[in-house]
Amino acid sequence: MRVAVGSDHRGLELKNAIRDIIERAGHDCDDFGCHNSSSVDYPDYAEKVARAVVGGKYQRGILVCGTGIGMSIAANKVRGARAALCHNIFTSRRARQHNDANILCLGRDVIGEQLAQEMVQEFLSTGFEGDRHKQRIDKMIVIENSESRISE
Repeated sequence: MRVAVGSDHRGLELKNAIRDIIERAGHDCDDFGCHNSSSVDYPDYAEKVARAVVGGKYQRGILVCGTGIGMSIAANKVRGARAALCHNIFTSRRARQHNDANILCLGRDVIGEQLAQEMVQEFLSTGFEGDRHKQRIDKMIVIENSESRISE
């Protein structure tokens, strides 16, 4: 599997550890930055990773910032991105099983490296269940392509 990773300066160390985990698991991993501790703007890296995943070159993406919130919001602005902010193994699994999430967002200030490792492994090894969940994903595509589906 090809995985794109990115972070801002707050998530740099955890992103580097995650990159090593991904490679040790036998996946290809490309690092979209940032590459040092100088202050940067997280939307720049969220967009790079989200576009790479949505463009089809990568099957999954992982983004890290201080809380994961900013990365999640920014990545989800890219049409076709389904970025899930997760804080435990259960939500990492469900993000894949029920939401077909293609990007995992993590908060360095929220989780430790050991938990992040387990969450990444779960996210990369879990498949989408489809079935009733696919119809829900399809509804999200309709929403993003129209002004409103709901009548008042």
